[in-house]
Order: sequence, then structure tokens, then C-alpha cells
Amino acid sequence: MSRYLVPLSALGSALGAAVLLKDHVAGGRCPSKATIPGKTVIVTGANTGIGKQTALELARRGATVILACRDLDKCEEAARFIRGETLNTRVRARRLDLASLRSVREFAAGVIAEEQQVHVLVNNAAVMRCPHWTTEDGFEMQLGVNHLGHFLLTNLLLDKLKASAPARVINLSSLAHVAGHMDFQDLNWEKRDYDTKAAYCQSKLALVLFTRELARRLQGTGVTVNALHPGVARTELGRHTGMHSSAFSSFTLGPIFWLLVKSPQLAAQPCTYLAVAEELEGVSGKYFDGFKEKAPAPEAQDDEVARRLWAESARLVGLQESPGPSVSAQPPPK
Repeated sequence: MSRYLVPLSALGSALGAAVLLKDHVAGGRCPSKATIPGKTVIVTGANTGIGKQTALELARRGATVILACRDLDKCEEAARFIRGETLNTRVRARRLDLASLRSVREFAAGVIAEEQQVHVLVNNAAVMRCPHWTTEDGFEMQLGVNHLGHFLLTNLLLDKLKASAPARVINLSSLAHVAGHMDFQDLNWEKRDYDTKAAYCQSKLALVLFTRELARRLQGTGVTVNALHPGVARTELGRHTGMHSSAFSSFTLGPIFWLLVKSPQLAAQPCTYLAVAEELEGVSGKYFDGFKEKAPAPEAQDDEVARRLWAESARLVGLQESPGPSVSAQPPPK
């Protein structure tokens, strides 16, 4: 038996080192221990993946959490799971389909009527590299869900967020934004051959630009907004990419993906950090890669592009800004 002890010990040490290395590469857990009892949080796309784990983390820290999801049955299931895991009974499910501006308006109206305060809005839901689908309102699906739906939702909730200040908005973007470009002549991919990757990158660039312009508009309100690349995670988001579609790629690339791709639990840690960290109070208009603030792509820092995107997004979703602090949403142009 003793002759097996050394090999087994070496194997155990190697496995332990591999796990530690993976945790280091993946960024580790949220460094902030802050709790947020009495705070109300909304997380979109919270029935699975990063959104579900973010909702779980924030529920553990005492928040009232509203899960906003397209599939209400799956949303209710996720809410029950989170309540069971955290013993926090203040976890609720609400229907929100970001591919429908009508649904966005209905959800926002419900929140405004039912919630006294909203302290954190996590714009997490996304689609990635899907076929050339369109939303209920005729928008290219990735731009419509990833950017336009969240753009309208955030604007409709701004008065509630301002009244709850200090409050935070977190826009989940992606490192892919660096390959994006805002083609204002054809944002909706009606004049070009559809490129699913380019459309995804454009939608994630739009979120960083939205963050920049919104931060400018929110100065002095007590509401901050930041964009985040949470890292590459093993979630349902990649179901249209064909990743691991063959046994050969799974075998050859599996160890690399295991090291570099985060679990949803670890990918939720940077989002949790942006939501709760006391040291980020007042930090706004920034782009975070994991836990670290970094400079986004040059186009994402262009104030003129950001203002132009805001104006075009407002036109597309039917957002009308009044001279006062509030905004209203009319039906989008046909």
C-alpha cells in the first residue's frame, strides 16, 4: 500500500495546484464583504447563468431581489431555489421580455407602482451570436435585447433610482466590445449581409457607450452606472456559438477551456462587487474587466458617438425626454 502513497500524494498536490491556478486565473471571489439589507435589486435574465448567481449572491447579502426573466416558469423556479439556499424570503419573480418594448414598459410600470425604492439595477440578460432573428418591434435581436431593451428599461426606472439614491446601474458588456463598431447607417443590419459575430460585438459596444453617456447625464444625482466584462463563463449564452460541437474540439480544447472559462458562480463575483463594494461609491462611467477598472476600446470612449447612439436609441424605442427630470416612452417608430 505504501508504494501508492507517493504517487497519490503527488496527484493530489497537482490537482490542488490546478484548482488554485484556475481560481487565480478566473479572478476569485468578491473581495468586498459588504451586506445590503434593506436594498432592492433588479437582475435581468436571472433564471440561469451569471444572472442567477448574481441574484443568489445579493440575496445572501440581505437584499430584496427581483428576478426579471422572459420565461416566468423558469424565473419562479430560480426564485424558489434562491429562497431555499439563502433563507431570504424577499426574492420575487417578474416577467420581462427584453425583445418586446411593450413588455419592458409593463415591467417598469409594475416596479414603479409596487416598489418603494430600487437601489441596484443589473442589466445582465443577453443573447449571443444567434441567427438573424428580429424582436417583436423589428430590431435585430442582439441589438434589441442586449442594448435597446435595457436602454428603455433603465430610462423608465431612472426616477425611481434617483429617489432611492445612492443607487447603482450595472451594464454587463463584454471584452467583445473591442471588435465592435457602431454603423449608424445600418444599426439594424438591413443593408448588409448579416454577420452574427459583428452584430454581437456592436451590441456590447453599445452598452459601454450607453454607460458613458448615462454617467454624464446622471452627474450629481447620486446614481452611478458602470459597464462590466465579467469574464468568459460556462453558461447558456454560448448555445449558438457551436463551442464544443465536436468530440475532437472538446478533447483538445477542454483543458484550456477548463482553466480559462469561469463557472457562473465565479463570473457573478465581479457583478456582485460592483453592486455592493463601499469603495465604489460615487464611481461612475467606468469599464471594469473583472474586479479591475480598465480603459475600454477607443470607440467606446468617443463622447460624440455616445451622444449619437443615445439619440438614435431614444428614437428607436420611442423615448421622449421632457424638460424636467422624468422621461416617457411612446410606441417606437414603425
